[in-house]
Amino acid sequence: RRNGMIGNIYSMGLALQALETSSDFYAPRKWDRAQAFCVVYNHDYKQPMAIAQVLPPLVGKSYLNAGEVCQVPTTPLPPPASPITVQFSITNTLRNYFHYSTSVSVPDNSTLLQVMEVARNEKPDIFCFKTEHERWGLFVTSIHGLASNKTERTYWQFFSCWSPLQEGVGTYKPKNWEHIQAIFSTY
Repeated sequence: RRNGMIGNIYSMGLALQALETSSDFYAPRKWDRAQAFCVVYNHDYKQPMAIAQVLPPLVGKSYLNAGEVCQVPTTPLPPPASPITVQFSITNTLRNYFHYSTSVSVPDNSTLLQVMEVARNEKPDIFCFKTEHERWGLFVTSIHGLASNKTERTYWQFFSCWSPLQEGVGTYKPKNWEHIQAIFSTY
């Protein structure tokens, strides 16, 4: 019913698992598998738990026996990525001015978060930071002991070549010799 929707989009995975594993026991009416799977295929799942519940029925398994479809890869793993160098700077001009910059070496295809972690590991007294998990991903709440503040409308904004980044620190992947700046800003 409802164009293949069973419950809501987040309960859909559990419903599909139940129908897949109990298909020998329900009768006389069959459920429209194709229509239900069309709903799943057309939805962009964001929550990890919903994804984990909907994936097994897509391969005809339940969550409990989903491991049966996993196989050890027969092709060798690719060699480790070659390192790249990223310059990372932190700047505060709003109060108690500071500016620090460092160059770090990380494997190619690393995220900005990994760049920040290497900088912190190399110079923890300067490049320390804190993050929080938000609905849209990882959010940097503090760098060098200076925390964002909703009342004062301040936050850490990230730039590459003076252009604001369109992705967060957990997904943005800097390129070799790119200069990433974290600037304490107002909104």
